Amino acid sequence: MEVDGDVEETRRVQVRFTTKLQFPFKTPPTSIAIPSNLTRMGLSAVVNNLLEAGNPDWKPEPFDFLIDGELVRMSLEQFLIAKGISAAKEKILEIEYIKAVVPRKEEEPSLHDDWVSAVDGSNPGFILTGCYDGVGRNLIIEVIPIIYDPTFSRLWKAAGSCTHILEGHSDAITSVKFIDPKGLESVNSSVVATASKDRTLRLWKVDAGNHRDLHAKISAYKILRGHNASVQSIAAQPSGNMVCSGSWDCTINLWRTDEFDVEGDLVSVKKRKVDNETEESQSEGEAVSNIVGHTQCVSSVVWPQHETIYSASWDHSVRRWDVETGKDSWNLFCGKVLNCLDVGGESSALIAAGGSDTVLRIWDPRKPGTLTPVFQFSSHTSWISACKWHSKSWFHLLSASYDGKIMLWDLRTAWPLAIIDSHKDKVLCADWWKGDSVVSGGADSKLCISSEIAVHDRNNLRRRSMGTSIALVLAKGPYSTRKPNPLKESMFFFLSNGRRKEE
Repeated sequence: MEVDGDVEETRRVQVRFTTKLQFPFKTPPTSIAIPSNLTRMGLSAVVNNLLEAGNPDWKPEPFDFLIDGELVRMSLEQFLIAKGISAAKEKILEIEYIKAVVPRKEEEPSLHDDWVSAVDGSNPGFILTGCYDGVGRNLIIEVIPIIYDPTFSRLWKAAGSCTHILEGHSDAITSVKFIDPKGLESVNSSVVATASKDRTLRLWKVDAGNHRDLHAKISAYKILRGHNASVQSIAAQPSGNMVCSGSWDCTINLWRTDEFDVEGDLVSVKKRKVDNETEESQSEGEAVSNIVGHTQCVSSVVWPQHETIYSASWDHSVRRWDVETGKDSWNLFCGKVLNCLDVGGESSALIAAGGSDTVLRIWDPRKPGTLTPVFQFSSHTSWISACKWHSKSWFHLLSASYDGKIMLWDLRTAWPLAIIDSHKDKVLCADWWKGDSVVSGGADSKLCISSEIAVHDRNNLRRRSMGTSIALVLAKGPYSTRKPNPLKESMFFFLSNGRRKEE
């Protein structure tokens, strides 16, 4: 068995490897003695050798390791000393192993003519993106599975098979979103909302199941006007019946997504010719509500609950708004310009935000009397452009940065689980897709897809693990990697050809 470290000169620790993974990932329940200087890579080699001994066809798999609910990110001996855990010869140390949260495959990048400025991976069948381009040209909004072409806005059903083209904005796309209003005629129907520097939002209805006519052009069924400056971010109400938007005019507007107003008539109807033959109705909508409070650009909005909207701003604040009253019920100031915001984690209650100082901060608004972040991650070296919680995990989230990297985080360790460096320029947007992939766009005009990421469902995780992490943070202060620990080991992920990449 090949493991790292000097076996002869290092003391050994009696351990038993445990896992909640099913066959063929289970090792024998017996205890073994291993060198105490093994790091995560060495522990992974031990587990793979044990699994291979019982299964000659076993293919090596990267693993992560937990002791008392906390991820091991230094040598085993250093971890035990740091946590005050005894490793006496007569004691058997239990180490749980899980699949490492790293991409095992990189899809071929999809090239664009300009910056890919927005992406939404919430629909498992498609990826929605927005492209950044010059004033006066039709810009790109595309719904795609893998392949992407920036000439127009397109709906793709299969690789290389474009089914719909969406076009209409007159300036750069800044935000895109799949929404699912009640009352859609078909389960294959999707509503897409887009925001732009042209100061408008547009709503599009596409039938993903009807793709007999390739390259069918679609116009927006509703144009939403009311902002006085670039619209930076959009979010959908959970029911899909409304969307909200944040703008450089410092306001948040709320809009209806249906084609009709409350009286049932089209609002400000315009007729538009399609293919010089037929005409389509296109309505213009006005904001049903306007929320005022921020003093600078509202850079990001999320709408996680029917009655609650969260927003982040260049005025250094995060605010929680009551939709009915339009008043902020909670706010904090972090002292830095904020670019991105998301709500998720345990009970979908933790707030993650990033901005101009390279630090990804996480707050828990349920804790009264404190506005101090419960976690801080600062491995990025430039502005943070995007952050997103995994929808099925209490612990995992991603961040993207102008430093050209995407980092995958777990709240149970201070260091990134994986660093994705597929982009060669600023990363402008990123999201999870299908639960096991990360999609991202950047100033290198690429849409990148990193796939086969094993994120563990929250239903299979021990609740006490979160309690362990939170207690550690409150006792010793927020996690931070601003001063890199010399014990930090290499980060890795698997490329499409099976070669492991070391960072």
